[in-house]
Amino acid sequence: MQHNSIDAIDTETRTALVVVAHHRTDSLTAHTARRATAQLEAAGYRIDLLDLQAEGFDPRMTVADQPEWGNRDKVYSAEVQAHMERILAADAIVVVFPVYWMSVPALLKGWIDRVWNYGFAYGRSKPRLAGKRILWLGLGGIAADDPALSDMQLALETQLSAGLAYYSGFAHSAVGLLPDAEERRQRLDANGNFILDSVAAEAERITQYAEFDRRATRFVDEFLAADRVPA
Repeated sequence: MQHNSIDAIDTETRTALVVVAHHRTDSLTAHTARRATAQLEAAGYRIDLLDLQAEGFDPRMTVADQPEWGNRDKVYSAEVQAHMERILAADAIVVVFPVYWMSVPALLKGWIDRVWNYGFAYGRSKPRLAGKRILWLGLGGIAADDPALSDMQLALETQLSAGLAYYSGFAHSAVGLLPDAEERRQRLDANGNFILDSVAAEAERITQYAEFDRRATRFVDEFLAADRVPA
């Protein structure tokens, strides 16, 4: 993990905070985060890797981190203050997570609830996070040809871009939804019946995950390209 204090930031080097929200280091989520990190490094970013599970982040709200609506300058717990500092130090943030029930997993939701708190991420006329950029990479077991994919995309965009990044002052927020993350792809038929595909043969599985990696790479490339477009 590379972690730099705000005071120690080299103004000539951009920092990307890569947030991983999964309980296994051998997961496809972790694999996708590693590939995204390599792309960001190749683009010249210094990386601060935040693996929420590995760092032992507790997603449960605490009294110390409960907002006080009459005090937007409240000093939160030391753990949360450290996470806030890392967000402030980042020029770009890439969050990689599995999609659970058209939303983020509890580990990531708790990080948002505790860290993106009143007086920090919202509650000020001049947002402290103004101008930052964020990419949400969500891995879904849903099949790419499932009609519900568009609903999942809309749900995530509403929650993460319109409902979080917008209110936090971000200059840019994008949701990269990655379907076909499971070997046995999932879909609903026209009657609402749940269909679980058989495990794909080796050649088909290789093709499936090669396409998955291409999609993930494209989302990061587009995110980086948007950063190079003059305002």
